[in-house]
Amino acid sequence: ETMLGDTAVAVHPEDPRYKHLHGKFVVHPFNSRRIPIITDAELVDMEFGTGAVKITPAHDPNDYECGKRHKLEFITVLTPDGAINNNGSQFEGMMRYDARIAVEEALKEKGLYKDKVPNKMRLGLCSRSGDILEPMITPQWYVSCAGMAKRSTDAVRNGELTILPKDQEKTWFQWLDNIRDWCVSRQLWWGHQIPAWFATKKSETDVFKTDMAHNDRWIVARSEAEALEK
Repeated sequence: ETMLGDTAVAVHPEDPRYKHLHGKFVVHPFNSRRIPIITDAELVDMEFGTGAVKITPAHDPNDYECGKRHKLEFITVLTPDGAINNNGSQFEGMMRYDARIAVEEALKEKGLYKDKVPNKMRLGLCSRSGDILEPMITPQWYVSCAGMAKRSTDAVRNGELTILPKDQEKTWFQWLDNIRDWCVSRQLWWGHQIPAWFATKKSETDVFKTDMAHNDRWIVARSEAEALEK
């Protein structure tokens, strides 16, 4: 069902079967979107399956990295409750597993269905409910760690702080010199609050907090009163 959000087909640059297709496009069967055929040696295994991999950057971690490398479009096709959203063409409103069956049947009706082969794979499961986790891009809140990390590395470099044993300095610098921002809204703990408020107008019904097109609606503040003032 996430094929509704496909934005590329990747092949290995050295695969002789597809060299004549480099730089060309395919057309999505349900929304007529032009999808580029890209080459990616990092992602594609020529010996596995057809050697052509559909890329859904908004719903797969590996495809996400591929999407960043090739500047692909990121199209989310699911709502927060697991239904197909308005990017899902005729499947909009279906729950994800119902849509999975419907997409397969629709491909058969179009004469585009080729085959289905069992393939062992690893699935992420929710530790609370046991549900299968669906990777998808959602807005998250981050704390910038660059300043804290620099203070920590500077303290060791100027002798203010000593790491013992000394050979652990390498690990210290490797970690902190390449620090990433800290995501504080991870869904590991349900219900914790982020000091941010979302602004809507009373007449609006179709503005969703998870839509990153409305990121400018978020107001970070220490209290609701301060947020209202901002």
